[in-house]
Amino acid sequence: MTDYTLETEDDRLEALRRMLTIREFDTKAGHYFADGEIPGFVHLYIGEEAVGVGTCAALDPDDYIASTHRGHGHCIAKGLDPDLMMAELFGKADGYCNGKGGSMHIADIDSGMLGANGIVGAGPPLATGAALSISHQDRDQVALAFLGDGATAQGQVHEAINQASTWDLPAIFLIENNQYGEATPVEKQHNVDQLSDTAQAYDIPGVTVDGMDITAVYEAVQEGRKRAANGDGPTLIEAETYRYHGHYEGDEQNYRTDEELQQWKDRDAIDAFKARLIDRDELSEAEFEEMQAEVEETIADAIEFAHDAELPHPQEAYDDMFSDTVPEIEKFANRARTDGGDSR
Repeated sequence: MTDYTLETEDDRLEALRRMLTIREFDTKAGHYFADGEIPGFVHLYIGEEAVGVGTCAALDPDDYIASTHRGHGHCIAKGLDPDLMMAELFGKADGYCNGKGGSMHIADIDSGMLGANGIVGAGPPLATGAALSISHQDRDQVALAFLGDGATAQGQVHEAINQASTWDLPAIFLIENNQYGEATPVEKQHNVDQLSDTAQAYDIPGVTVDGMDITAVYEAVQEGRKRAANGDGPTLIEAETYRYHGHYEGDEQNYRTDEELQQWKDRDAIDAFKARLIDRDELSEAEFEEMQAEVEETIADAIEFAHDAELPHPQEAYDDMFSDTVPEIEKFANRARTDGGDSR
């Protein structure tokens, strides 16, 4: 769960640590996917760390987030355990979803993480639903949906924002504009200068911030949370950022140039935040190197945990499908058993 802000020195150092953890986690995830050890697809968050961490730092620990197919960073920013995350990527039973969800479907309701999602634009309806439940139960929480620039044109996204704005629900919609919807540049996807301009259709605030600046993201989400918690309805926030890797691992990336990529890397959010903390005498180069080493050890431990974890049993493929026992499903599960049990 989120238990940090950007208000104190310790909090800021924790935010930097989480940004480093995201980058190291996804760097290693990319390596092990390339080696064939991680099944399915992997979409890395490298380059966008300031958005996830700045957002979650502005939320309360019991607030909800709904994620995207590029959700590893959101999970770590929200406080999920890298051990259980890595086990999930490796398809192991000790993972958050018992190894059956993989990279694009990590969820942990106890942490307020409603799930990564392989369906483009599926997060906003979940967040609106969570916000509706918060409103009905008069709880002091908000629900935030991450979505990409490519998802912003999805019909279900606009339905969710429309409902949340009409009913003044405690929701926030955060667009991670990483400049490409798969391989399509953002300017070829939309007929507005800023994606936050679409907020005008719902008469709610729309703001665009520098997604490479963790403080700018934090302050925008903080203001949006205050508005939502006060019963004034949702806010639409666009964070302009950039993914350093392709849409997916293996993407040839022939839709962008090396020069463009380097221009964004020259504004790297981790480097910028690190430099700011050093300028404020809150961090030294030696302390940063120590933090980096600790993060590398954390992710190395997560990989070891995932390697050592057991694969789920075949019959467990049918678990968690229905809340009540379904005879047909029980029959299929028995057929999948490997212990010589009833196969009728």
